[in-house]
Amino acid sequence: MASSPFVSVRTDLFTVVFTLGEDDEPETVEDADAVITAPNGTRWSASFMTLRKVQEVMDRWIATGENVNGHYFQSRDLVIVREGGVESMVSALKGIFGDYGMDTYVLPRLDD
Repeated sequence: MASSPFVSVRTDLFTVVFTLGEDDEPETVEDADAVITAPNGTRWSASFMTLRKVQEVMDRWIATGENVNGHYFQSRDLVIVREGGVESMVSALKGIFGDYGMDTYVLPRLDD
C-alpha cells in the first residue's frame, strides 16, 4: 500500500503532485490524477492511464451501462502512457511541456 496518497515530483520545468489510490504504488500505478505547477504558479490538470487501464474501465462500463455501455472513453485532460508508474507519467509531462512550452493548451489550465 502507498504510504501517502500524494506523490510530489519537482523538475526543472514544473512541480507535479500525483494523487494515488489507496492500494497504488508510485512505481506501478496505472491510473492517477495530477496537478502540474509551473514556476510562475500557472497550474494544469492531467489524468494518466495506461492502455490496459483504459481497456479495464471500458470493459467495466459494458456491465454498468456507462458511456453507452463502454462504447467510448472521453476525458478532457487524459494522457495515456504505455507503462505505469509515476516516472513514466513525469516523462510524458516533460515531453508535453518540452515540446509545447509552459503555455501549452494540450492540458487544461486550472487558473482560467
